[in-house]
Amino acid sequence: MSLVVGTAALAVVTALACCLPGVFVVLRRSSMLVDAIGHAVLPGIVVGYLLTRDLDSPVLIIGAALAGLVVVLGAHWLSRTGLLTGDSPQALVFPALFSIGVILVSTRLANVHLDTHAVLVGDLNLAAWDQLRVAGADLGPSYLAVMLGVLVVNALALWLLHPRLTAATIDHEHASCLGLRPTAVGTLFMFLLSLTVTAAFNAAGAILVAALVVVPPATGYLLSTTLRAMVALTAIIAALGALAGFAVAYALDAATSAGMAVLYGLMFLLVLTVRNMRRRRRRGAARSCYGVSEVRGRVGAGRGVGG
Repeated sequence: MSLVVGTAALAVVTALACCLPGVFVVLRRSSMLVDAIGHAVLPGIVVGYLLTRDLDSPVLIIGAALAGLVVVLGAHWLSRTGLLTGDSPQALVFPALFSIGVILVSTRLANVHLDTHAVLVGDLNLAAWDQLRVAGADLGPSYLAVMLGVLVVNALALWLLHPRLTAATIDHEHASCLGLRPTAVGTLFMFLLSLTVTAAFNAAGAILVAALVVVPPATGYLLSTTLRAMVALTAIIAALGALAGFAVAYALDAATSAGMAVLYGLMFLLVLTVRNMRRRRRRGAARSCYGVSEVRGRVGAGRGVGG
């Protein structure tokens, strides 16, 4: 498999792996939590490396996912105190964790190829550089196998949690009354989201991964009326945007993940503009029909009086 094909495949798989949990992130109105998790996983990566001294160890992913879960649980605990509202709990937790990660990187990992720039923006082309070879056969980027695994885990977990997660998303209190344990389901989902964000680090970084998780589902939400349709449209938008973004970035010799994020943003703006135009036309048509019917009613009333 050539490097270009492998990078394009990695872009599509990474986008699909991120957008599946993103559907419920958008429905739960927790989009900014992705950005918080993306910043908070840095100390988890650093601590995992300090324990293993291996940048390829799965301990790094698990540690980073746990660090992201700390943001969710910490923000939830602060919210339950009633002293803070809105996004304030998240704004208190994740900057502290990210700052700790930056300090650890600059003091303990000065000679290791793990810097804040790579963590923030990622490098999809570099992630696709290391090839997986089995029995002399080149099977493509080794990182592609990792993201394929994440995609399968996400699809399977969301399929199994679908009834409980949907109920908890729509009405948390009603789901609790039904004994569906929405808090436990939400915690498990957030751990899955943290794991996905961490795995996508090499490709998109802490900042751009938010675009992969949020924008395709947000676009699918504007185009759909059912959850199944939203999931299907989200996957299609994620795949098409990844391929288009990769092509644009390849032609302009730009960062691939940034090209994907820009394409996703343009697709969302296009869908939003078209939807607003249709809504205005419908309102105008409804007003016109109402005006015609009102005139006819007055004319009829006048004829009745004159008769």
